[in-house]
Amino acid sequence: MNIYESTSANINKAASIIRSGGIVSFPTETVYGLGADVFNPTGITRIFEAKNRPYFDPLIAHIASIHQLEQLTTGIDERTEILARSFWPGPLTLVLPRSAAVPDIVTAGLPTVAIRMPDHPVALELIRRSETAVAAPSANPFGFLSPTTAEHVARYLGNRVNMILDGGECTVGVESTIIKLEDNKTFLLRPGGIPVEELEKIIGPVITSTEVHGRAEAPGQLPYHYSPSKPVRLCASSRDFDLENDSAAFLFFRDPPFLLPGKMNLEYIEILSPGGDLREAAARIFSALHRLDRLPVSVIYAESVPEIGLGRAIMDRLRKASQKMAHGD
Repeated sequence: MNIYESTSANINKAASIIRSGGIVSFPTETVYGLGADVFNPTGITRIFEAKNRPYFDPLIAHIASIHQLEQLTTGIDERTEILARSFWPGPLTLVLPRSAAVPDIVTAGLPTVAIRMPDHPVALELIRRSETAVAAPSANPFGFLSPTTAEHVARYLGNRVNMILDGGECTVGVESTIIKLEDNKTFLLRPGGIPVEELEKIIGPVITSTEVHGRAEAPGQLPYHYSPSKPVRLCASSRDFDLENDSAAFLFFRDPPFLLPGKMNLEYIEILSPGGDLREAAARIFSALHRLDRLPVSVIYAESVPEIGLGRAIMDRLRKASQKMAHGD
């Protein structure tokens, strides 16, 4: 496998690959990204080809300095600066008017560009040494579970990636929150690692409808996404699980409020947070689904979580993962 420890020498090598039009997978606090020079359409094309990603789905440009905003957007106003100071580096993506320098392939031809500054030392150093903003979706085939370890990336993409930098397991575990600033309003395009409640303390009311009317304005907005290879059955409560199903795996939010059947194989169970902590659950959601998906089962039962704070992001991922079962794919 082309996994490399994130040493200074290997980060230099990865930066050289990006500068020359190649693609590199790297760790962030949310999930592993698949990066290329945002201003190099050839490198960006390689991202779409490696992921089998549709070209109508825009990418996020990752930066390491506020000063890089000027290269990417014409929409730096007071609200942008307030949000950047409050949440960057961190799991917040801002959708802003694009500059003429940003290629159409990055934005799917939209007049806006999605930008964030990741909160991970390897990601930030890679961007600095690449001497450019880095466009990067998650490092997985389009529509599949997001990777939170280098091993997930290698298993999914293998030699389709020039290099994989290993930075350990992602700490946030779900993708960034994406918001759009328009006409003095703030729109939530995708729930993620920054809860809406935290945003509203800084910026005021956030319009939280994430329904897509027409073209997607940001990644992760399509109804069918974040899916394991096995169908996911989303249940309101773990009491709705069919625990007698010998060909099923079970994803609990917290410790079950009942005794499990004595014959049950505990290898077929994941508990996101025994005490019901949403931050812990978010950090583990993808890694837990990855493990259950590799078991010889025909279905994964998943328990819903409270839709407050990071629970919105978790439920967004679980609902989209369960669409595979709803559509019978």
